[in-house]
Amino acid sequence: MQTTSSVATIQAVVNTASEGQNSTVPPTWGSLHPYQTNVLGTVLAITGNVLISISLNIQKYTHVRLLCQESPMPYYKSKLWWCGIVLMGMGELGNFAAYGFAPATLVAPLGCVSVIASAAISVVFLKETLRSSDILGGSLAVLGTYLLVTFAINVQQEITATKIHKYIVSWQFLFYLALEFILFVILLYLYKRRGMKHIVLLLLISSLLASLSVISVKAVSGMVTSSIKGQIQFQYPIFYVMLIIMITSCIFQVQFLNQAMRLYNATEVVPINFVFFTTSAIIAGVIFYQEFHGAAILNIFMFLFGCMLSFLGVFLIARNREKQTSEIPYIDLGTIPKQRNTEKIQPELSNINSYGTVHDGEQTADSPSEDAK
Repeated sequence: MQTTSSVATIQAVVNTASEGQNSTVPPTWGSLHPYQTNVLGTVLAITGNVLISISLNIQKYTHVRLLCQESPMPYYKSKLWWCGIVLMGMGELGNFAAYGFAPATLVAPLGCVSVIASAAISVVFLKETLRSSDILGGSLAVLGTYLLVTFAINVQQEITATKIHKYIVSWQFLFYLALEFILFVILLYLYKRRGMKHIVLLLLISSLLASLSVISVKAVSGMVTSSIKGQIQFQYPIFYVMLIIMITSCIFQVQFLNQAMRLYNATEVVPINFVFFTTSAIIAGVIFYQEFHGAAILNIFMFLFGCMLSFLGVFLIARNREKQTSEIPYIDLGTIPKQRNTEKIQPELSNINSYGTVHDGEQTADSPSEDAK
């Protein structure tokens, strides 16, 4: 009996020692605490948003520089524009990875970093004006983002193909998808048939596509993360369906965003795009992934209050911005030899419809002088 108890004691000591050795092994992604995964997702999102803000300003600088040329080439043939696209891809890749570690309601509000960085970059490199409202708006946006991150739901979801199937057939998402489809068709009709290119219209279409992008990006990123942890998800068809939706929605989203960047200032497009994108991402996260399920009322209230502060901040940054296009046409003479300043010929508004035409009376009056010459 004593021998048996001694053997059992020795075996227990060996098991305890082996457990202690195993505890010294660095933790894998599967053993990370939800708070640690949220911090990792936050860092990835901040880095990605900074790269995106740099990318947008590079694209804006490319459009401005091409407009100054006598025979501008298409923007997609510019190497500088493609550098901006590469940086945007890297930034979106950081955001893509962030959605695999943190909830969409936490990652999306961090787009405020892109707003502040874009405003600072555009002032330094694009020589746009920095106003006191920009500073106040940036401060409010940062404070709102802090509240969003602090009171976000600190729960990590294990995204699998089975859960994605369950979320897709839920009545909440089907109702939301029907409303989004109707709104998208109406906006697309105004854009294509009516020729409306207002900044709100363009960015609202982009945000509707971004809603699908957020859902598909988090689904693909979450299933990739689950596969890395050991639960392989690549054999399910829903993974490739979400991958196709992600690529398609991102392509068309960039198209409408680039159209807005060509027509308006970067410090105007980025803040409004942040408001629309954040709203659509939060709605998508709440409806599709049910990220507010079981959340405390205080957390929800402070989260919404942080949203209001961020939105107020970005609208302070965007308000009263000067447009890039002139409402009155003019003729640029270009460079004149032996002249320091080049003036612009401004036609009279009363004759603007017939500007450049020769009337019969004028032609008759000028013909004797031409014959005399």
